[in-house]
Amino acid sequence: MANHNDNGALKHSTALPIHIQGLTKKYGDLYALDSVDLDINSGEFLTLLGPSGSGKTTLLMAIAGFNRPDAGSIRFDKKEVILMPPHKRDVGMVFQSYALFPHMSVAENIAFPLKLRGVSPKECTARVAEALETVQLSGLGDRGIDQLSGGQQQRVALARAFVFRPRILLMDEPLSALDKKLRERMQIELKHLHQKLGVTTVYVTHDQREALTMSDRIAVINDGRLAQVDTPKAIYNHPANAFVADFIGESTMLPLTRDESGYLYFNDRRITDTAVKDAPNGWSLVIRPERLYVVDGEADTNQVVVFDGTVVESVFQGETAFALVAIDEGTELSVRFGTSSAAGTGSLHPGEQVSIGLLREDVIIIPRDR
Repeated sequence: MANHNDNGALKHSTALPIHIQGLTKKYGDLYALDSVDLDINSGEFLTLLGPSGSGKTTLLMAIAGFNRPDAGSIRFDKKEVILMPPHKRDVGMVFQSYALFPHMSVAENIAFPLKLRGVSPKECTARVAEALETVQLSGLGDRGIDQLSGGQQQRVALARAFVFRPRILLMDEPLSALDKKLRERMQIELKHLHQKLGVTTVYVTHDQREALTMSDRIAVINDGRLAQVDTPKAIYNHPANAFVADFIGESTMLPLTRDESGYLYFNDRRITDTAVKDAPNGWSLVIRPERLYVVDGEADTNQVVVFDGTVVESVFQGETAFALVAIDEGTELSVRFGTSSAAGTGSLHPGEQVSIGLLREDVIIIPRDR
């Protein structure tokens, strides 16, 4: 049964975990999903993140029941659902296009899944009112869909997806049609809504910033396989491989060499402060542009890795400034600075000689793919 939290919002006490094992889906010779194993916790907000064609939507649709995998298992808690039709899975779904009925009012759209389930008119009215309040659309039930803004339509689609109290909520890029400001505001609203509902949520996006903002955990998908599954901070600060490091945030990757003692170097600069084991293809240094800074004076090389170079380009971008700095053998570092007076970066000009610092605590190393 559903209950209410202290704020009166609908709370799902029966959110289900999802267990996926060996999930495989092929289209001809192409693997859309290649033996995917993934456990999603009860009440968790997990984002499937990857580029177009990576398999994230295929995985979401398999969970929903809209496509049938060639092999593997999908269990909601202990119940196998791989052969169960979508309407019997007790899953709420929000599509990229919202899929609202233009001939129905807001309230009628939200009530639609309740009527399909035979909910009484009295209970239906109460649940629709509650759902409208939860998505901050109280008083708009009689409006037509064409009278709503894009953000309001998105809220109606959400309300329709959870009004029948599903134990799992699936969302396929629901914010992609919104402009940047509205999309960012709705990211926070969706995060708060999930906290109110407590429902297990699986969310698909190709936008890495959106995934970092909203998720409890992120499953990064590439070529039908899971590249890494972890918290947003762990994935950003400790990417498992080059694909994740490149896809999540901006980064520059520099090839490293390893000496006999196990320390890693970029040319003559020691990068690691402890010895590391050898890797089959060697190691790379991942540098995030915002972790770099202009070194003023002498730096303690025990605490900082220093790169000397020449400014190639400097671009003002509002709240940040972006610069390219050429270091050894033509390698360029991307550097991103704040533009407040305190940032002290206004003197960066093309052709200028600069020293760029990276704190050793911000060093990220990954094994090279090849």
